[in-house]
Amino acid sequence: MSGIIGKKVGMTSLFNAEGKNIPCTVIEAGPCVVTQIRTVEKDGYSAVQLGYDDAKEKNTTAPLKGHFAKAGVTPKRKLVEFKTFEDEKSLGDIVDVTLFEEGEYVDVVGTSKGKGFQGVMKRHGFGGVGGATHGQHNRLRAPGSLGASSWPSRVFKGMRMAGRTGGERVKVQNLQVLKVYAEQNLIVVSGSIPGAKGSYVILDK
Repeated sequence: MSGIIGKKVGMTSLFNAEGKNIPCTVIEAGPCVVTQIRTVEKDGYSAVQLGYDDAKEKNTTAPLKGHFAKAGVTPKRKLVEFKTFEDEKSLGDIVDVTLFEEGEYVDVVGTSKGKGFQGVMKRHGFGGVGGATHGQHNRLRAPGSLGASSWPSRVFKGMRMAGRTGGERVKVQNLQVLKVYAEQNLIVVSGSIPGAKGSYVILDK
């Protein structure tokens, strides 16, 4: 599994050869730099650590300063490990958007937008009054009965209730690469991806 770190730029749409309008997402992918090589002998597993997005020296902790100095690179904001790459990498190597080709499929990992504390209708899609499931006859957006009576006299774990929504790690699989703009470090993939504009995403091949 090789990949790259990027930022979500926003959404747009493209027309394919058949004239179909395809919604797509623009991602600024890389350039990333190799900051560490994990080996089975030393770490118990093999992986390549990539760093992305320059960080200020004053905002970097002392241990991380030494970590980046050992790799001979400037401090980075985001570090992610990838299991394998087609060719062997060494410290300081650059990984850019040319890793991907138009037409292939990728998986994108991001953090979904946080929506705060939400009720059951927004969080779980309950129907409410007029809907077929849950909701009460006189309270439009209430969850209704929780199903617990004298036995078991408690609410079962996993019951769909109100609570914090969003802000979770989400993976969207099999998005097609529509365009690659190597000069601008941009890649355009079909469909939507989780996260707000400017948030970090991970692209896996």
